[in-house]
Amino acid sequence: MAEAHVKAKAPRGESVLAERFAVFAECLLTGVWIAVACLGVVTYPAAFAAGARHLRRRTAHGVGGWREFVADFRAAVRGGWVAGLAGWAAAAAVWVDVQAARAGIPGGPLVGAVGVLALIGLAVAGLRAAALWTPGAAWRVLLAGAGRRTVLDPAGSFLLVAGLAVVVCSAWFIAPLAVPVLGAVAAAAVAVEERYRHR
Repeated sequence: MAEAHVKAKAPRGESVLAERFAVFAECLLTGVWIAVACLGVVTYPAAFAAGARHLRRRTAHGVGGWREFVADFRAAVRGGWVAGLAGWAAAAAVWVDVQAARAGIPGGPLVGAVGVLALIGLAVAGLRAAALWTPGAAWRVLLAGAGRRTVLDPAGSFLLVAGLAVVVCSAWFIAPLAVPVLGAVAAAAVAVEERYRHR
């Protein structure tokens, strides 16, 4: 009887393993889609939003592929390009702060450090907002809520910082590796938001 029980459970274990590999492969593929959608420079929030929505569908065993991703991207980019532009403006301001710190201006190192930390916080908030995006959602509302969760859920925020660090390290060592890893970062953002919701 125990032997029959083991035999009955074995295929189920294999299907769970196959399912996990399928989700992992889907993350890597989604990373490629996100990278292509980011080519518009200011379209990266919409790209991550479409990628996160695709992964949410996939983990919920919903139907969806490239066409649904493109449709979501088109819907997200309507307001998302403004968020993308604001992100680049923040990055430019931090770059100026860092240059001021290097030039030896009094207080420059402190201002530069605060600027870099603020930029990392904005990136985490942007990922958290993208993870919850749905068609018709206002980016301003999403980002305001994500900013609060970034502060109130430091553990989840740290996980996303670690994910961003993996992308940077991948790009530093072998640039093409950063492309599929973007999908893993989107999946991490979805998981962090799910974790926060269940808390």
